[in-house]
Amino acid sequence: MAELEIRNVSKRYVTVDGNSFVAVKDASFDVEAGEFVSIVGPSGCGKTTLLRLILGLDGDYEGDILLKNERIKGTSLSRGIVFQEHRLLPWLTLNDNIGLALLQAEGTKEQKKETVARNIALVGLGGFEKSYPHELSGGMAQRAAIARALAHQPSILLLDEPLGALDAITRMRLQEELWRIWKYKKVSMIMVTHDVEEAIFLSDKIIVMNTNPGRIVSQIKVVLPEPRERSGAEFGAIRRKVFEAMHDNAAVVIESEDNYSI
Repeated sequence: MAELEIRNVSKRYVTVDGNSFVAVKDASFDVEAGEFVSIVGPSGCGKTTLLRLILGLDGDYEGDILLKNERIKGTSLSRGIVFQEHRLLPWLTLNDNIGLALLQAEGTKEQKKETVARNIALVGLGGFEKSYPHELSGGMAQRAAIARALAHQPSILLLDEPLGALDAITRMRLQEELWRIWKYKKVSMIMVTHDVEEAIFLSDKIIVMNTNPGRIVSQIKVVLPEPRERSGAEFGAIRRKVFEAMHDNAAVVIESEDNYSI
């Protein structure tokens, strides 16, 4: 049984003038425990809408979203999220920003302190515990945001364009860091991104969406040797499949591992 099940999910919005539009139509996919899934597609295809529904920020939709066979109802510590902006509180140190995520968590003060220290070490920010957000680089701040999201040990981590605001070199380094953290934590991750190569580098599976209305047009499994490289025939073949799917109006296609042989 999948850890997260998206079943025939549709989301309609009503505008202020009374008109309505379908942001997501009949979306279905699964996320296995420990799987990294990326959602790609053009702007306006419903990627972030799906993420909001999984997070539990909006319960007004058709279909079912099941986490461990239970329908998601509202937000929960079982689902963490990292946004494009780090959203660290500027008046708090790194220690306190991450500790803020544990205010409602169980455990003693000492246990929470150990959790904060462990997650700071996980993202490679040891030595910056007393630093304020303005003293951190963009990449460091995003690593801090990841540490904060993981502090309460969610079963699923949602990532909404988490590296989109970084320069190209920092972004590539953070992709490698995110890969390392995911492999170490073995937590399920769902990432929305516009960067196809980023999705291929990080993912076990890529959900491709298209617009008018927002819908899933393909689910592509990523099978690449590790450690992953950003070049090579296999990487290029998957990239072509993703771009082809973005321009395909056909029904959902499930790609098998056998389709990746060159």
